[in-house]
Amino acid sequence: MRKAYSLCAALLLSAGCFAQLKNGQEDLPDLVNPLMGTDSKFELSNGNTYPAIGLPWGMNMWTPQTGRDGDGWQYTYHADKIRGFKQTHQPSPWMNDYGVFSLMPVTGHAEFREEERASWFSHKAETVKPYYYSVYLARRVPGH
Repeated sequence: MRKAYSLCAALLLSAGCFAQLKNGQEDLPDLVNPLMGTDSKFELSNGNTYPAIGLPWGMNMWTPQTGRDGDGWQYTYHADKIRGFKQTHQPSPWMNDYGVFSLMPVTGHAEFREEERASWFSHKAETVKPYYYSVYLARRVPGH
């Protein structure tokens, strides 16, 4: 009998949570933190993920790129520069990626070398959702 009461209480609580979400107070995708698991490096794994922004079951996704082209560690939380925004279809640093390209918004003359076009950024100015990514890119200092 006690188990039945516990089960009923659990069901009522979860139904209340879903009813609250259904009323538009908060959408389930907004509860996801795509940066979870990005504080990894080759020597120590803390999740080995990166924020892949896209539609469910999409063939390709977009991700901010802090690592070099061809490096499986394309986004690491401890990095302070964004080199571009990468099109990807392999969401795993261990598998690396192939046939990729990245784009980077720049002002002034076009810069194609990823080290030269990189921009400083802060996680304080970063908005990351499963369906949306936004970041403030600091002005690039010529020669740095």
